[in-house]
Amino acid sequence: MAEHDVEISAATAVVEAAPADRRGVDGVLARVRAGVGELTGALRRVAEHVLSDPEAAARATIVELAERSGTSPATITRFCRAMGFEGYADLRLGIAAETGRARSAGWTVDIGREIQPGDPLARVLDQIMAADTRAMHDTAALLDLAEVERAAVAIAGATRVNIFGASGSALVGEEMQFSLHRIGVAAWAWSDVHEGLASAALLGAGDVALGISHTGQTRETIELLAEAGSRGATTVALTGFPRSPLAELADIVLVTASQATTFRPDALSARHPQLVVLDLLYIAVAQRTHDRAHAAFRRTAQAVDGHKAAKGSLS
Repeated sequence: MAEHDVEISAATAVVEAAPADRRGVDGVLARVRAGVGELTGALRRVAEHVLSDPEAAARATIVELAERSGTSPATITRFCRAMGFEGYADLRLGIAAETGRARSAGWTVDIGREIQPGDPLARVLDQIMAADTRAMHDTAALLDLAEVERAAVAIAGATRVNIFGASGSALVGEEMQFSLHRIGVAAWAWSDVHEGLASAALLGAGDVALGISHTGQTRETIELLAEAGSRGATTVALTGFPRSPLAELADIVLVTASQATTFRPDALSARHPQLVVLDLLYIAVAQRTHDRAHAAFRRTAQAVDGHKAAKGSLS
């Protein structure tokens, strides 16, 4: 028996604030993935059920989906409208079109099924490639290029750039720091909260702070970005949740998607999309500082050239 939930206004507001899809039905599931972590109660159950089996959701009636998600038809209707559709029929068509295109493009692997110990490596590779490729497409659908442009302009003109992240996000931040450093941008990556706070406190107008957190809820990263912002620095958030605490305090928000599977959690599956977005940002900065970037890259390449093995020196 479906329970007839009455959503609290905050939860409903979160869904209704979902970002507009700039690619029609191509981003239906991407938008649901981006917002599911911020939902509560019945609305979250609907989103999770749709994501767990999109093809089944596309085949189900509104009553069937309500029963399977433990909600009510009224909840399903509100969810559909928040996703930008007039009703459930339109949402079903959108999901069906998206999953249909995936199948026709070769999405034959069930990327949500857990890999078994005896599975051949060829199947494991197919699952990893399918999940990562899907996450890349979803990120492209969600990413606001105007925000990337704003971040690139800010970094290109910055006196210094601080990059904050913890755990896996720290590794992504270090990669970005190295890329910026090679083109002459004064950038530092901080993972220790004490060292990061000391550095953030010295930032000011004309500086940039980039905080990386897939969930947008990492307390240390939020604290570091907040400190930088309080000193007048332009703050940028790279996150999978555009209405997370980290995103809320940032001046510029860059959104990524991920394709969580039973064999790889959401945070880990977010790494490749994060690197793609940061690579795009790095190239955009290099474009806007072309002469300086070219000269710096040439000098840094020459500096390490002597440490590369000479041809024929290896036996």
